[in-house]
Amino acid sequence: MRKPQHVYDREAEWEALASFAQDRRPGAQLGVVSGRRRQGKSYLLQALAAGSGGIYFPALEVTEAVALRLFSDELIRFTGAPVPAFRDWIEAIPYLFETVRERPVPVVFDEFPYLVKASPELPSVIQRELGPGGSGASSTARLLLCGSAMSVMGGLLSGSAPLRGRAGLELVVRPFGYREAADFWGITDPWLAVLVHSIVGGTPAYRREFVRDDAPATRADFEDWVIRTVLNARVPLFREARYLLAEETEIRDPLLYHSVLAAVADGNATSGGIAGYVGRKSNEVAHPLRVLEHSHLLVKDRDLFRPTRTIYRIAEPLIIFYQAIMAREWTRLERGDAATVWRGSRGRFLSQVVGPHFEGLCREHAVQSDPEAGEVGSGTVADPANRTQIQVDVVVLAPAEHGRPRRIVSLGEAKWDKAMGVGHVARLRRARDLLAVKGFDTRDTTLTCYSGTEFAQELIAAGDRDVRLVTIDQLYS
Repeated sequence: MRKPQHVYDREAEWEALASFAQDRRPGAQLGVVSGRRRQGKSYLLQALAAGSGGIYFPALEVTEAVALRLFSDELIRFTGAPVPAFRDWIEAIPYLFETVRERPVPVVFDEFPYLVKASPELPSVIQRELGPGGSGASSTARLLLCGSAMSVMGGLLSGSAPLRGRAGLELVVRPFGYREAADFWGITDPWLAVLVHSIVGGTPAYRREFVRDDAPATRADFEDWVIRTVLNARVPLFREARYLLAEETEIRDPLLYHSVLAAVADGNATSGGIAGYVGRKSNEVAHPLRVLEHSHLLVKDRDLFRPTRTIYRIAEPLIIFYQAIMAREWTRLERGDAATVWRGSRGRFLSQVVGPHFEGLCREHAVQSDPEAGEVGSGTVADPANRTQIQVDVVVLAPAEHGRPRRIVSLGEAKWDKAMGVGHVARLRRARDLLAVKGFDTRDTTLTCYSGTEFAQELIAAGDRDVRLVTIDQLYS
């Protein structure tokens, strides 16, 4: 099944869905599709169902009785014949499986968490009918359960959940990568692409539905674009960061969760630092951190040179922008004073939003471009002699080999708005020497400088063989 032309990118996701939907093996099969809202899951699944003559059932926040009536209507459209009224899902699921027998047919239950909220027994019913002796044995239905509530979808196949071990497909639809996002927004200037991506990331809906295809035309237009879209109280994107948190069903205390995100956005990356920022004990923020991680709003990394040290970062750029720029000026923004707020926020935007975001893009570039990369992240190197620590923005480690020292492929520093010179290389060299003493294999380690602006002439002229300079153009090439 060929991907429709109106579906941008998503080649790997489409291939996985099409392969699952066309699988001709006997018996009903189960797939789970998840991902945060606005990533295009429904768009993909609607295209899949339409292209293969399948069933697409978008669930609503309604009672079980209403949901069953709507499902009956969908089956009537599919079969062209009368369908009995279902008393419950114990009747509806077997009827579905018995109806789909002649060919593989994708059956999409979109926003599945709405159905589970009204009918908590539904996953168990599906499990029974997929099991031995169930109606799914003679069916060719390819059942796809889709949802955006990540805490609910993540629990469908975990632990002792009824559907654990039943799924033949588990697909997470993620935001576009930074290169794909630039192309999707129609931005060819890498400098401008980084600035836009540091606010809206790779979420496709933010361009089409949320700002009605309004993209900054040039570098000079960027600040006006921020004022007329992101900071404009009349544009849907304005409140989106707040809604992302409100949509997660496990969140009971929004003030605490917003405070945790504010702490991370302000540079507090450890659980202790986050707890201190919000004025709680570490054990009191442990649960919110887990929920935000399961919701794909926070990502938990480890310091590659201090494995016991956990580092948190916000996964959605729009939330970082909201916490750093919008939250503290919310009242003024709602009054329509976006231009004044932006003038007073430029410096904070560069330091708290763009700088850390650029470092993340450099790590993503390292993952994609370095064939030797086994693990990519950041790390902290203690320098006892100077009583300081060296923060390494981009660390590339080779795959671990049993009985051999871990090889460091590259140590990198990233600067968005500062010219990089020999001093930055000297810091990386010092870090490399200290790591060699700690037992790492640094014999072939490259020292990499990533710059969003320029490199000092003395650094270029040095031409050191162990130094690599990566420009913003190379990041997007």
